[in-house]
Amino acid sequence: MAFILLDESGDLGFDFSKPKTSKFFIITFLFCNELKPLERIIKKTFAGFSKSEIKSHAGCLHSYKEKPQTRLKVLNLIAKEELSIVSIYLNKRKVYTQLKDEKHVLYNYVTNILLDRIMTKKLISTRDQIELIASKRETNKFLNENFTSYLKNKISNSHKLYINIEIKSHRELKALQVVDFVSWSLYRYREHGDDSYKNIIKNKIIEDNGLFP
Repeated sequence: MAFILLDESGDLGFDFSKPKTSKFFIITFLFCNELKPLERIIKKTFAGFSKSEIKSHAGCLHSYKEKPQTRLKVLNLIAKEELSIVSIYLNKRKVYTQLKDEKHVLYNYVTNILLDRIMTKKLISTRDQIELIASKRETNKFLNENFTSYLKNKISNSHKLYINIEIKSHRELKALQVVDFVSWSLYRYREHGDDSYKNIIKNKIIEDNGLFP
């Protein structure tokens, strides 16, 4: 079994007059052959928390909310595992106007480009069953179904492959919390020029390129 875990950082807002609108949007894929090692990273991190910290987290780590020492611990554990990272970033000021008005279309489009790069470059074994698990970002059932059917059709038509696609929350699958730390680290570098977190996992990064550089 080959797993591809997907998460994103930044937002798809385009009103740059708002102070919280990000300049970049990042989609990150982490691929591995087992999920249990990733789940152990989360368990080890929680094992170092006090009772009050455990209670305040409600079973879920979010990189942007964590203390620097927690981020460093998680990323150093990630760096020791057998996994690979591929990411794509959008400079949102260079996104085509028509895509700005259809955010879910833009998200599907970018995700497919990244998935296509993985398959074309043979970064993951196609001899194994491939399971893509995406972090849940939409509550709209129609949009989620559109996302899965769009990617399945694209991969089937372009590469004659079948991949199973699921959408889960970070609480449902702890391994997605690991990808959250990876994606946040890459976003931190693009958005704020801080490469201190990214450098910890740099040997695991196969590709980190822009779509509209």
